[in-house]
Amino acid sequence: MTALICGSYAFDQIMVFPDRFKNHILPDKVHMLNVSFLVPEMRREFGGTAGNIVYNLKLLGENGWPMATVGTDFSPYKSWMKECGVVTTFLREVDNQYTAQAFITTDMDDNQITAFHPGAMNWSHLNQVGDAKGVSLGIVSPDGREGMVEHAAQFAEADIPFIFDPGQGLPMFGKEDLLQFIDQATWVTVNDYESALMQERTGLSVAEIAEQVEALIVTLGGKGSVIYTEGHRIDIPAVDVMHAADPTGCGDAFRAGLLYGLMNGMDWEVTGRIASLMGAIKIETHGTQNHRFTMKEFRTSYYEAFGSEF
Repeated sequence: MTALICGSYAFDQIMVFPDRFKNHILPDKVHMLNVSFLVPEMRREFGGTAGNIVYNLKLLGENGWPMATVGTDFSPYKSWMKECGVVTTFLREVDNQYTAQAFITTDMDDNQITAFHPGAMNWSHLNQVGDAKGVSLGIVSPDGREGMVEHAAQFAEADIPFIFDPGQGLPMFGKEDLLQFIDQATWVTVNDYESALMQERTGLSVAEIAEQVEALIVTLGGKGSVIYTEGHRIDIPAVDVMHAADPTGCGDAFRAGLLYGLMNGMDWEVTGRIASLMGAIKIETHGTQNHRFTMKEFRTSYYEAFGSEF
């Protein structure tokens, strides 16, 4: 089986400010803010929802085809994807645009100041789901607004089951948009904050949303996740980690685990546990695509975490 991963590609510029923002921002001067932070530590990481999901799915040994729009600066990222064995056929380069960029500065209290430039992501609607022949299922993850709307409609029209994963893109959509996504999607996955926002905007409860899809998956951070399906609630435990180095990209790793379970016809308890373990593995490594494992190592970790095999 092959999954079509509709989402973003981005470069993450991650900087560490070795002090506290509060020591340099005067509360009575925020109306005329003009500050500069010296950041002696910086790294550039490959990121974006489509890139992260397909990377994690590849670690699990499954095929994912990313569909995204990228800029003229994408060459090093494309080389990395090819090195990982990822099909790049459906990555469209947009002239005179940068690949999406996130500039993230973190202080010693783990506060963050982030600037995000969408760049080529704003042209995601140029891609068409129908261009990817032979896909079995898909996912619509955060991307350009118009692209998310059109790709969900195209999946539904082609009768291809897909996950709706609004993520940080959820605030772009109002009630009618979200109701349409829920109606079109086969499965919906959100974190607990996004779940609350979706309920507020749609006027639907968790139970009412779950009734309209085959499964609603809600992640709860360190408390694990909950899967609502066929009138039942399945609680998925979090996996203990030795050191939580970086939570960025954990949600994408989790979603790759969901896709893996769906592609292999696994039940929801096993699928949720695989997803949970994926998030735990990712959080122990800085960056979103720097963790590694073999499937033998993954199966051993699964057994250690849950006392069973899959």
